[in-house]
Amino acid sequence: MIAEIIKKPENRRLELKREIPPGAKLAESVIAFSNGVGGDLYIGIDDKTRATIGIEESELFKTEEQISNIINDNCYPTIIPDIVVYNHEGKNIIKVKVYPGGQLPYYLKTKGKNKGTLIRVGSSNRYANEDILQELERRRRNISFDSVLSYDADFNIDLIKEFAEFYKKHTDKAIDKNALQTLQLIKEENENFRCTNAFLLLAHKDFKGKYFPFAKVECARFKGTTTETILDQATFEDPVFLQPDNIINFIKRNIAKSSKIGEIYRKDRWEYPIEALREAIINAVIHRDYSVLGSDIKVAIYDDMIELTNPGPLLPSINPEKLENNPSELRNRTLGPIFKECKLIEQWGTGFKKITDQLSEYPEIELKINEPSNSFQIQFLKNEYKPASIDPVVDPVADPVTDPVKKILSALGEGEKSSSELRNIVGVKHRDTFRKNYLHPALTDELIEYTVPEKPESRNQKYRLTKKGKQIFKTLNFEL
Repeated sequence: MIAEIIKKPENRRLELKREIPPGAKLAESVIAFSNGVGGDLYIGIDDKTRATIGIEESELFKTEEQISNIINDNCYPTIIPDIVVYNHEGKNIIKVKVYPGGQLPYYLKTKGKNKGTLIRVGSSNRYANEDILQELERRRRNISFDSVLSYDADFNIDLIKEFAEFYKKHTDKAIDKNALQTLQLIKEENENFRCTNAFLLLAHKDFKGKYFPFAKVECARFKGTTTETILDQATFEDPVFLQPDNIINFIKRNIAKSSKIGEIYRKDRWEYPIEALREAIINAVIHRDYSVLGSDIKVAIYDDMIELTNPGPLLPSINPEKLENNPSELRNRTLGPIFKECKLIEQWGTGFKKITDQLSEYPEIELKINEPSNSFQIQFLKNEYKPASIDPVVDPVADPVTDPVKKILSALGEGEKSSSELRNIVGVKHRDTFRKNYLHPALTDELIEYTVPEKPESRNQKYRLTKKGKQIFKTLNFEL
């Protein structure tokens, strides 16, 4: 078991030390584990070389007692870990197992709750700010952030008109004040109706954006496997119930779809498992931590993977190594039932099971789970991805150019053009159709490029032919 642990990188649940850290440092790790998902601290293993240092037999009892005293003297409320001795490679290793705490927040006695509360972020311990302290207090009281009342926003049922239409369409139920109370989107207090945070997240995007400017989704399609060049991007600031469909539509316009003729019917197959992506996206929207006010959901499409990054770590009860078998636990307990009633969620706890089931039909795609910083990340990786050559030889016969792209090249043969100018020239009115069939293929094949590459959405953005584009242009008998 220890041999397997040594291979793993330090993370939110694991820390390795060659010897007992100084008193406060040991207490900081134990407190951070208690305020999060728990964790294991192994003493006697070098965290850099992973060499087994061990602890002398004669020092074991003294070391265990020292660990217990440091934790008891420095941590509040009381934390009682399991301290176990293991033998590895003939050497003694001490494991300090810390469980998720039930009396949050835990903190250093000498600094007090406001200045001495720590959380685990990745493989490091950090002092909690006011927002995190409030979230820890809510967890202790078993209150979800989306159910908390907002005293800054005035209730107006018209602000949720778009959601009312969506709800009516999917449930055949009308939205009025009584329904909003039943859904816990508003609560009566001192003869006034107050909005919950869930109401604000479902309200019109301008109103939502006033209180939750980061409750949005940033999507980007990058060229290659880095973020250096953006081929397409979009920001979705809509109410949260509209975000899943907007994200999946963005993904669809930026990945390939192939067709195969079966015995009777033609079968279309996307480059990635769409239903698995949809489940991951809905999970991201419904389970994100909306109390984290400086982050948004990020969807990144590279040549070798699709990556979803969600603000807020996994809940303490969830094991990232066994996601499909985890018990159902909702972070947003007001929004969750609404998503379920509108059939965005079918059944509690089945999302990751559906993801793994569909991935079984895509052996070329591998699922990877990460917990970078204070967030949760899912990657759909192409396990046999091979990058294109850096400087490909242009061969119009082997790599034919589609008619839409030919029209783009023809238009840009006259000089730089904006997106609207190109649309007018090629005669396509629908913006998304133009981007999907004309602009994106030309950008992806590196036939055209941005004139302002550092700001893809700049109002001054135009497009021009690349060196490769000019070569193709010439072979197609256009005149420069």
